[in-house]
Amino acid sequence: MTENYDLHCHSTASDGALSPTAVVQRAHECGVTSLALTDHDTVSGLNEAQTAADTAGIKLIPGIELSTSWQNKCFHIVGLGIDPAYPPLAEATRNLQTMRIERAEKIADKLEKKRIPGALEAVKKAAGEGMITRTHFADFLLSQFHVSTQQEAFDRYLGAGKAAFVATTWSDMELAINWITGSGGVAVLAHPLRYKLTASWMKRLLAAFKEAGGQGIEVVTGRYNSDEIKLVAGYATRFELAGSVGSDFHNPANQWVELGRLAPLPEKIKPVWELLN
Repeated sequence: MTENYDLHCHSTASDGALSPTAVVQRAHECGVTSLALTDHDTVSGLNEAQTAADTAGIKLIPGIELSTSWQNKCFHIVGLGIDPAYPPLAEATRNLQTMRIERAEKIADKLEKKRIPGALEAVKKAAGEGMITRTHFADFLLSQFHVSTQQEAFDRYLGAGKAAFVATTWSDMELAINWITGSGGVAVLAHPLRYKLTASWMKRLLAAFKEAGGQGIEVVTGRYNSDEIKLVAGYATRFELAGSVGSDFHNPANQWVELGRLAPLPEKIKPVWELLN
């Protein structure tokens, strides 16, 4: 049987629309054979996902997507094959939950000043036990008809420099990579083109990422076209990074991004799964 990897997706433990069980079931239906659940700054969905994976007969790779800071910019680092119980990582996720709650309170306060009340209660209810993310606020703004799309919510309110944006200093990137590698995992730079860096900034970032112990880069995502894949593959080759593939699936309503629906990893790129135990 041909292996089909999807090493980046989200559940209701963070800002995904489906429960961990439903994500695993959908991945299985989509032909995924190895799935990494990589919720934002939390591992709370992994036990449920593992039970579902055992039932469905697919391999679950325990993962996380950590929000990190480097040079006053925010970058997301995916950890693959982590040990969720590793004490420094477990403590970090507790601290990140506190940071996200504090950020949510500030965002809600800014929306209140724009005469948009009720945001905090709504996002807390929507997130439940999971991490509160800006996507929850985007969904709230959409439900209250302040915007017509999620993207408009970011463009008008939640994006950098907008009315309800709250700058957050996340954990240092080197520290986050240490949590991942210390737990036995592999650190992967998520969706590298999303940060809209110049080529020189990208090279600086990848040099720092590699020096800190980063081993992989997402070469294929659910949104990259062939030119973008080729561009990131070039960075992978230059910095001797393994290539990862991940849909970054959040919601079945988004017809453009589906679990397991990914272009193949370019042949000359070392697959990140070869580094996983």
